Amino acid sequence: MKFFQVLKLLSKPKLLSKIKNSKSSDTGSPFVKSYKDLMAGGRPTADFYNAEMLNLFWETTPEAIATLLPPPLKPASKPVVAAFIAYYPETNFSVPYHESSILIRASYKGEEGFYCLSMPVDDDMAMAGGRETWGYPKKMANFSFSREGDTVTGFTERHGIKFMQVKAKLTGKVNNGNAALDEILGLGVKPDGEFSDKIYLFKHSHSPVKTGIFDYPPLLVEGHTRFRPKTFTWAETEIELTPSEYDPWQEVPVLRMLGGFYTVGDNSMLHGRVLQKVNELEFLPYSFLKYEFDQNRI
Repeated sequence: MKFFQVLKLLSKPKLLSKIKNSKSSDTGSPFVKSYKDLMAGGRPTADFYNAEMLNLFWETTPEAIATLLPPPLKPASKPVVAAFIAYYPETNFSVPYHESSILIRASYKGEEGFYCLSMPVDDDMAMAGGRETWGYPKKMANFSFSREGDTVTGFTERHGIKFMQVKAKLTGKVNNGNAALDEILGLGVKPDGEFSDKIYLFKHSHSPVKTGIFDYPPLLVEGHTRFRPKTFTWAETEIELTPSEYDPWQEVPVLRMLGGFYTVGDNSMLHGRVLQKVNELEFLPYSFLKYEFDQNRI
């Protein structure tokens, strides 16, 4: 249980008494957790152990970035896109799973970070946790991700379409020399691969009420993940973005591939914070990243 949740309990004497008088044998069930389970189940971070990742960065068009950013986010100083594919063999919250993502550089009140457009996974608990707690636009997908010698390949597939396919040569350098390397380092990546990213997300829930839009005003959320690689190699990378109406990653085209890096290491996802509530009508057109509809059936 989180610290602030404990503070809220302090204002509920009856609940505190119930917790105090509970027996050591009192446990909950998969449906209803006991307070004993809740008190013992808190984690300061979501941790990923020996996470295998391939990260890629490229420059896209300023128009693509501007079209996809919900207000109040604004384009960053450069139209940079980040993508990754990963395998997490062990975590402190779920079974092993794969994940990929595409993120575009954005700014909020002058602070730059990445706005997450899409994050497919192949585990339902990883999907539920990311969507319900944070607002990550997660969907179930099929994956391939492997390394053979100094070559890393992978793809993400949904609805029979491999909408992203990646390949990297672990050469110890990036695609466009020192200029591209400086741009990647300028995003906060250290020469040994350690970095902490800043992610912007919009947490929201569409209303089931006929006259409603959202259950609550959509929330702009900021998150941070710390990456501590044990293995790190700069890589010359390429990505193929196949058009898909369900996963339109091709809407952020590659103008200039900067390069990337391959890592194996430990990651920690920290607690986030709510930056502000956003206007429902302004956000509505951007609120369907987690959903897809067959227009022919409407």
